[in-house]
Amino acid sequence: MALSATDLLIGKLATILENEGTAISGVRDEVDKIKLELLSMKAFLEDAEAKKVQTEGEKLWVASIRDLAYDVEDIIDEFMYHMYEKQIGGRLSRGLHKTIHAPSNILFRRKIAKKLQKITETIKAIPERNQRYGFGIAGGTSTTEDTYKWVQNQAESSFLVAEDELVGIEDKKQILMGWLMDKEQNQTVVSVVGMGGSGKTTLAAKTYTNDRVKKHFNCYAWITVSQTYVVVDLFRSLIKELHKSRKEDIPANLNAMSHTELQDILVHYLESKRYLVVLDDVWDIKVWKEIRVSLCDKRLGSRIIMTTRKEDIASSSFGVESHVHHIQPLQNSDAWELFRRKAFSTNHDKACPPELDLLARELVEKCEGLPLAVVALGGLMSSKKSPDQWHGFYKSLNWHFNHNLLLNPLKSLLLLSFNDLPSQLKHCFLYCSLFPEDYLIARKRLIRLWIAEGFVEHTKGVTPEEVADGYLLELCFRSMLQVVERNETGRPKQVKMHDLMRELALSISEKEKFGHVYDGREVMEDISTRRLAIHSTGNVGEIKFFLGMSKIRSLLIFADDMPSLSFLNKYLSRFKLLRSLDLEDFETDELPDAVVHLFNLRYLNLKGTSIKELPESIGRLRNLQFLNIKDSMIESLPQGITKLLNLRHLIMYRYTRNSLEFKSFKFVSGTKAPSNICQLLKLQCLSVIESEGNIIKLIGNMTQLRSIGMSNVKERDEIDLWASIEKLTLLRSLELTATNEEEILPVVGKCPPLPHLRHLCLSGRLQKAIPWFSTLHSLTTLQLHWSRLDVEEDILPQVEALPNLTRLSLSNTYVGEELCFRRGFLKLIKLEWLNFALLKKITIEKGAMPNLHCLSVFHCLNLKTVPLGLEYLSNLQTLELLLVPVEIIRSMLPGGVNRSQVQHIPEIRHYGESSSGWVVENLA
Repeated sequence: MALSATDLLIGKLATILENEGTAISGVRDEVDKIKLELLSMKAFLEDAEAKKVQTEGEKLWVASIRDLAYDVEDIIDEFMYHMYEKQIGGRLSRGLHKTIHAPSNILFRRKIAKKLQKITETIKAIPERNQRYGFGIAGGTSTTEDTYKWVQNQAESSFLVAEDELVGIEDKKQILMGWLMDKEQNQTVVSVVGMGGSGKTTLAAKTYTNDRVKKHFNCYAWITVSQTYVVVDLFRSLIKELHKSRKEDIPANLNAMSHTELQDILVHYLESKRYLVVLDDVWDIKVWKEIRVSLCDKRLGSRIIMTTRKEDIASSSFGVESHVHHIQPLQNSDAWELFRRKAFSTNHDKACPPELDLLARELVEKCEGLPLAVVALGGLMSSKKSPDQWHGFYKSLNWHFNHNLLLNPLKSLLLLSFNDLPSQLKHCFLYCSLFPEDYLIARKRLIRLWIAEGFVEHTKGVTPEEVADGYLLELCFRSMLQVVERNETGRPKQVKMHDLMRELALSISEKEKFGHVYDGREVMEDISTRRLAIHSTGNVGEIKFFLGMSKIRSLLIFADDMPSLSFLNKYLSRFKLLRSLDLEDFETDELPDAVVHLFNLRYLNLKGTSIKELPESIGRLRNLQFLNIKDSMIESLPQGITKLLNLRHLIMYRYTRNSLEFKSFKFVSGTKAPSNICQLLKLQCLSVIESEGNIIKLIGNMTQLRSIGMSNVKERDEIDLWASIEKLTLLRSLELTATNEEEILPVVGKCPPLPHLRHLCLSGRLQKAIPWFSTLHSLTTLQLHWSRLDVEEDILPQVEALPNLTRLSLSNTYVGEELCFRRGFLKLIKLEWLNFALLKKITIEKGAMPNLHCLSVFHCLNLKTVPLGLEYLSNLQTLELLLVPVEIIRSMLPGGVNRSQVQHIPEIRHYGESSSGWVVENLA
């Protein structure tokens, strides 16, 4: 972590030297000197992290470097704050005035220079002190804390349970079965050893569950040992599993029994039986020594299987007969077969497209036959469809593979522990622990916080958001984050931390002064941390101030019992160098006054608050990059917003009451903004801005936009609209909402090329089908809301052949009585029919939508029967029904006339309205 902190600081100093040359005149030399010293120190820190420092002296040395890096960051940020205050002629807030005492800029520069000189001297003195006391980075093999490894095996096991992932295992299983059922009567230990991801647990499990094996033994038990085992708990698990295997009653009061009593039960139970015991995930040979006496050897042919990553454990002298099975890599043909099943699971025969064949085989070669790597990489690549996506991933893969000569290119793909993460991902991973336990973290929210914190490396030609997306995928891929929800293309929408992973991250965060979570269980003493998350004030009530507040860079508030505005104002006045402030769903109707003095602020999240307006002084936040006022009460932005020249994302739409059901035309509202907001040329996301004056015409100046949403669009805007969109060559998401449900959306004319467009949402009347839909080859999501097309204006032929379309949402799109899907939609995953008032019949012909997973039918009250052709949708997993005729619901129940058409669907959700809200029943 000291290396990670130093890396971040070096990058920050380089940015300051490059961009703030005038502002730092007078201290530039000192900044340069510190940068050079830190670059030299980085080499030593890399050795420290590679060899996992062990002695207290080594740990103290590394911690001192980390603290110095933090001190330098504080001094530089304080200096930049002071310079900014002088430039704008503003006055320091009350909290800052106590800290910065400078009669003039010259005196203040001298003061900062002296602080930097002192730190430089301290850095130089560290090696001398280390030499004097004999500190240094010791040699020897790397070790990893037990907790990390426990998580690794748990994640590994979860990867390798599906039958379609089991290739090349049969021969290995036969070897193990031979040792288990041979004629040797002495107790025998069979060790299965291999590196992480090689399939040890899977092989043992498939052998253990084999019917022939189970019949060979009188009783059997599988227990997972891990690092944090307690012997008496292992004994209890053994007793329970052994009795269950014979369908016998488990002895009473096991939890009250002592070590000796439990051991005696095992000895007596096993003394006349041939048993099979699996000890999975063994990290220390002492577990065998502690448990061996209970596994008596009566020469009945009993066997123990032990899985481990450690060669020394597998090769130990167990005091009995033993065999060792070294897991070998998959053969090339098996690895390729496994990769195809995962990466191209939606393709016919799981075939690899010819244009991806060479690149796919190169990726498989990098896995070097390790099943976990093949499965995980194949799963990751399954969401990447175009050759450009594959090339981009392949080019960025190599940097993961250079950390360990033994594991070589696969280490970063397989080792799931914290110590094996690249330094940038360590910060990203730890940051996730600031969210409450089991909290569902939105992908966009998380990566924006990472960027604001400076965790994301600059990569030429790639946006920070794209780099951060890669980080998130990497953490999910390593099973350090769990994907809770994905979109239709397979991209994570929400993630969460496994409880054990979070505990691991919290302990590291506290130790490394990275972050602190306050849950109100005890009074918060003076803490030294960079980030603070308040989950609850509990019984403590108001949180006391502490000296370390001035060093905090992130404040996230999740507490619903926290005193609101006045307390928050006092708090924020102490956080002078804050970079991120997340108040999502916080109970307040005013923006705290102190916020506009947070010069260093990069990220401000006011989503879901009751704030009604932003002050004109919001323009003081010149470093702000992310502003989210979604679902707040803010209806218009002040003129000061146009001063935020570094703003990258401005999210400012509000859902209406009926938004979840799309009952009415207006389900989302935009926000008014001054026309010169279009001078914010760094904006990448602007959603949703209400069109007024010449806004639509000026939008074209914002050429960095990737996502734009506009409301209040009128038919007369057509020329300006297409002229602006033609300039937005990077556009990936476009949402247009008409002024009202009678206004015709001006989109019928010829559309400029939109090669990167992935998301298109049109809300408003369409006079006729849109021919240019068929040119949107990158489109994955199409939403047509309140189009109200005549039945002869069939829009389906324009979109059925779109090669990447995965979601289609049609809401009051037609006014006809019949709808027919005849062909195409080969990659469609989710289809929604909403608000078809006149629709009586839906037909799906054989061959259409072969990969559809979810079908939703809402507010179709004139429908006469279930959609015809549902039986052809063999991959359909979920059918959702809301406000459809009761006769249709009855026909799908067991014994109903249409039951045969839907009996293959695993989940049929019917939403019924009651006095307490919506009630869901599963008709499957």
